[in-house]
Amino acid sequence: MGLIDTHTHLESFAEQGELDATLVRARAAGLEAMVTIGTSSEDWSSYRDIATAHPGYVYYTAGLHPCSVDANWADEIARLPEYWAGEVKPVALGECGLDRFHLPKDSAKADELFAQQSAAFAAQLTLAKSLNCPLVVHSRGAFAECVAMIDASGVDWSRVVFHCFVEGPAEMTELIKRGGCGSFTGVITYKNAETVRQAAKLQGLDRLIVETDAPYLTPVPHRGKPNEPAYVRHTAEFCAELFGVEYDKLAEVTTRNAKVFYGL
Repeated sequence: MGLIDTHTHLESFAEQGELDATLVRARAAGLEAMVTIGTSSEDWSSYRDIATAHPGYVYYTAGLHPCSVDANWADEIARLPEYWAGEVKPVALGECGLDRFHLPKDSAKADELFAQQSAAFAAQLTLAKSLNCPLVVHSRGAFAECVAMIDASGVDWSRVVFHCFVEGPAEMTELIKRGGCGSFTGVITYKNAETVRQAAKLQGLDRLIVETDAPYLTPVPHRGKPNEPAYVRHTAEFCAELFGVEYDKLAEVTTRNAKVFYGL
């Protein structure tokens, strides 16, 4: 049974001329597919091209990341529907959401930018509801605000994933009772991430989804080096031990969950 990296960013590999080699290494590590995640109009078309060139192996999403939000956010989001009108469609909208971590230190500027993030997220929630598509949420330092906005939007929570879940059991409880889910990166392998492991176990093996968020958040034993899709296997192997199951079982469950969520 192959693995699926449900959240990666292939742009950096393409820019470095390393895309083909990266995809080959992912195959060798046992990946049967991956989802490359759009963050702004600068990568949506290139990801569509990559998905077109690798059908059934690379899928893509399109969305405006909160750290890509600026005064022109409305113009960016207005371009999103054209991707769903094309022949090779995104498998989800996102990643989108809220990010307090990267706000400027000046409080007035921070408030202004967070307001823009909130408006952009609200617009994408409206679009996701109209498209009836999966939604990939980026939440950093703004979990409660993201949950409240999704609640208010009427988006189907069963189609929502909080990617790179690094919160604890209390936050996971909020997702579970709404029908949403979290996906887990190499962070789950870090020594100081016990609350993340507790959240994963609370969600349960039957709903587990794994990702790399490459080139970021490299799992042990490669922590400190650039991440890549092949390394999702390390996260999967760690999770198999965490849940006390054979690796093949872990791969089977997470792959099934990824296919159901993204409609692959």
